[in-house]
Amino acid sequence: MSQSLDIDLLRSFVAIAETGVLGQAAARVGRTQSALSMQMQRLEGVVEQPLLFRTGRGVTLTAAGERLLAHAAQLLRLHDETLAELRGEQLSGVLRFGCPDDYAVVFLPHLLRGFASLNPRVQLEVVCAPTPRLRELLARHAIDLALVSVMVSETGQPDGADVIRREPLVWVGQRGGHAASLDPLPLALGAPDGFDHQAPRQALDAAGRAYRLACASSSLAGLVAMARSGQAITVLTQTAVPDDLQVLPADADLPALPTVGIALAFDREQPSALVSAFGAHVRQALPLA
Repeated sequence: MSQSLDIDLLRSFVAIAETGVLGQAAARVGRTQSALSMQMQRLEGVVEQPLLFRTGRGVTLTAAGERLLAHAAQLLRLHDETLAELRGEQLSGVLRFGCPDDYAVVFLPHLLRGFASLNPRVQLEVVCAPTPRLRELLARHAIDLALVSVMVSETGQPDGADVIRREPLVWVGQRGGHAASLDPLPLALGAPDGFDHQAPRQALDAAGRAYRLACASSSLAGLVAMARSGQAITVLTQTAVPDDLQVLPADADLPALPTVGIALAFDREQPSALVSAFGAHVRQALPLA
């Protein structure tokens, strides 16, 4: 007798895949860790393959788990959209969403297009700003939720945040350029209180590499322009690197950079149904963007 994929099992599986930590996943789906483990045993029984691999740092996906994740996110979206449509549910109102520039370029079209097509009565207002400014806006309730950058600890787990995607920071320069070999190293970096500004300077200080700040800008366009000019190198999340620029390898002159976590932050502990729905949409869509 054939078995079917249970929606609740898939929802729990996606929560584990996105958080990488059973405790966080259990809190997200409202179950105990033991109940979550039993659910995963049932799901592995249905697909007849191991899906999760437990390590000292948390939980990672097997090759089969990676394949299932892509299908599971799509199935959950289709399930939730179908149920809402049949129930006649339709969200409406104004949604104020914050997003850093580099995430906006890569993720925003995908995130907004999918949500807007399903919720035509929702008015989306977007603010692009560095994470420190977005946190200030959240504190003033000037925006409802935001994608923010958070530091990922040496163990690979986020420091007190629900990380839904991880992105390595990379050195970026002009293709065939020579700025990386200059002494002192010319840098174009983001806002001084931002992670993408502080992390490279700390890494260079630790490596004993001399540098100078050639450009400090909160604008992604300004940083990319400096890199394209060949007058400086910059630091971006890997997914945001334009095709015409080059990721510079970490070596003795350019120390390795840390990984940044992308998390959702809300302006209140109990967000509205509209804000919660958009947050759920981001959690499902962002890892696949």
